[in-house]
Amino acid sequence: MEQAKNYRHELKFNIPYADYVAMRRRLRAVMKPDPHVNGDGRYLIRSIYFDNNDDKALREKTDGIGKREKFRIRYYNDDMSFIVLEKKMKDGNLCLKYDAEITEEQCRQILRGDIDWMRSHENGLVKEFYAKIRYQRLKPRVLVSYVREPFIYQAGNVRVTFDSKIRTTLYSQNFLTPEVHDISATATPEDMLLEIKFDRYLPDIIRDIVQIRGARQQAFSKYGACRRFG
Repeated sequence: MEQAKNYRHELKFNIPYADYVAMRRRLRAVMKPDPHVNGDGRYLIRSIYFDNNDDKALREKTDGIGKREKFRIRYYNDDMSFIVLEKKMKDGNLCLKYDAEITEEQCRQILRGDIDWMRSHENGLVKEFYAKIRYQRLKPRVLVSYVREPFIYQAGNVRVTFDSKIRTTLYSQNFLTPEVHDISATATPEDMLLEIKFDRYLPDIIRDIVQIRGARQQAFSKYGACRRFG
């Protein structure tokens, strides 16, 4: 990889809408919104996840494998002028992510299996993804969409996000199209997924705000939830 990175802590909680409203009010007093949000403080994320015919990434998640990785292509607010290839690695509650910007045409080439150009790409992640496509037989499996409301806090490099309206497509031909036909991927769409990411420590002021009585940490996977449909 071009740049060494460190693992970050990642905690996930499924919370009722009422708890989200109260927590967001308190977070706004101490945290800043992500600079990339829309006027309502949110943005839409769509991610195309890759897996092989044996569902390697899905099975590693459901089997509780501690160390695992998955590849996805992500874009925001249906704006295809900025598309990112990402590799996310997990080790328990720790996560590490590498990314590389690709063009819309390069993304479409990957989706239709035209990948020879990746072999000599200047970015190491693109070349690694080429090798994984060839030898692990990775292919696009599902489109995951959701709305994210992010907050950031400089001390501890903290990022708190609320994800909602998690949806999935049923057919692969919906990848990278201007009109997406999808369905809800969760049984309770009104609930919010709280994610907390930080480096070495979580400041007390943030820890106190995000504590929810009775809330249990989850190993929720949006990819896993969306693959329930095929």
